[in-house]
This record gives sequence, C-alpha cells and structure tokens, in this order.
Amino acid sequence: MRSRMKRGDTTVKLDGMLVEEVAKELEPGQTLTSYVREAVQYRVRQSRMRAAAETYRQALERDPEMAAEMAEWEQADLARDPGVIRESGT
Repeated sequence: MRSRMKRGDTTVKLDGMLVEEVAKELEPGQTLTSYVREAVQYRVRQSRMRAAAETYRQALERDPEMAAEMAEWEQADLARDPGVIRESGT
C-alpha cells in the first residue's frame, strides 16, 4: 500500500500504551524521536536489501555464466591464507 504522505509530513502519532512500551526500550539518554528514527531507518534498509537480493537472484537466473562464477566464489575458502599465488597448471 502506497502512502499518501507528503514530503513535509514529520509528525508521527503513537498511542500512550505504545509510548510506554517504547520508553522501556530506550537507551540512557536516547530520545523517543531518535528511537523511532532508527527503527524506521532499519526497516527501510531491510526493505532495500530484500529488493537488492531479489534483483541479484534474477540476474543470476538470466546469466548462467555469472551464476557459475558466483557459485565457485561462494565455495572459496576465504579463511585460508592463500600463501604464494600459483600459476595455473603447476
């Protein structure tokens, strides 16, 4: 559902019970405004990451060569020290 928000809308109304619950979650010195801002920013980032993951998945479906390269990359032992780079065939 798309919102009917206007660019200048900045006031968010919360019922008293919700404010009381959120107040229990606040870090020392944290304001309700900063808490709500961080929560909203988290949800926006989460949504963007889901969209990016879907775009990536679709790209891999369209390009089997890229999918194979990424599958190889995912299998790489990144924790192992590669030591000396060896030339292929040796």
